[in-house]
Amino acid sequence: MVAAARAGGFNTLLVQVRGRGDAYYRSTLEPRAAELAGHPDFDPLGVTIAEAHAAGLRVHAWIAVNLISSAATLPSSREHIVYRNPEWLMVPRPLAMELRGIDTRSPEYLGRLARWSRQHADEVEGLYASPIHPAAAAHVAAVVKELVTSYALDGVHLDYVRFPAEDFDYSRGALQQFKLSVQPDLTPTELQTVTAREALDPFAYPNFFPERWKAFRRSRLTALVMRVRTAVKAARPDAILSAAVIPDAAEALQSRLQDWRTWLDQSLIDVLCPMAYTTDPRMFEAQVSLAEDYAGGRPVWTGIGAYRLPSATTLQFIAAARRLGTAGVILFSYDALTAPPYTATTVTDIGRAAFGAGSY
Repeated sequence: MVAAARAGGFNTLLVQVRGRGDAYYRSTLEPRAAELAGHPDFDPLGVTIAEAHAAGLRVHAWIAVNLISSAATLPSSREHIVYRNPEWLMVPRPLAMELRGIDTRSPEYLGRLARWSRQHADEVEGLYASPIHPAAAAHVAAVVKELVTSYALDGVHLDYVRFPAEDFDYSRGALQQFKLSVQPDLTPTELQTVTAREALDPFAYPNFFPERWKAFRRSRLTALVMRVRTAVKAARPDAILSAAVIPDAAEALQSRLQDWRTWLDQSLIDVLCPMAYTTDPRMFEAQVSLAEDYAGGRPVWTGIGAYRLPSATTLQFIAAARRLGTAGVILFSYDALTAPPYTATTVTDIGRAAFGAGSY
């Protein structure tokens, strides 16, 4: 991987170190990734940093923030979050009533949530932890702190720092957090009315205050990004914090509750990485252009879905991104580009064709 990147003129590796609530590094907080079974002494992140730095490449730790498990295959380790803290899991509104009568510690709770997610796999990619739960947010911050204090990282890249859909999180804990945030601002009459309704409708607070409910969830996600930034900068002030985002800011805000414009405006992230994974050249240029316009000169690294494209189209997209003024491009992903129909040299070939002898 390092040799291919160096030969192709790339300058940075974004390596996934937290796949689904597990660790591809030496962690005291999360279970070791199942793929590393049988290799107890192998530290993928440590080896990558050593090899990459020796080759003049930077390394950013790529973290899946809220997506913590596949729904099709649950984690093998009993130390995983889904077993230790199932109350942290996001719940979709259509399932919330069914889960209200089940103890979160019961296997039935996790089982029903996993089955629902499998049945809606075209909409939801797996099981998500909720940024609304204070302990869940603290855990993510602790994971990041451990990473940046233990390894000589050049940056941290946040992925899945979003809600899976607008109708998440209706878990009991999240609804209670919202209720506690709203109550101090209510008049006695409003409090009496919503309390009476809550006796009949567990969703009374979100139903009475729908816009505030959306804003609350967005703000908790933004607060998590802020905590992560604090953890990164405290240990490594020069490290770059980037985030993979839905390219359309309006869509990100409404359907994923991902307020990346605020993250930029408040300097919570150093680099914006719009996931422009379309195969349509016109759509690609439109997405990149809009992101660049809003960023207003702040760095944008355009994510290209190279796994979906012929190499010639990937090169076309790289050229378009550069023409539009993007500060960098991210090709997703190395694994995909080394598997059929691509070859072992595809990454290097693309890099040489796009960047020549230099790097970008």
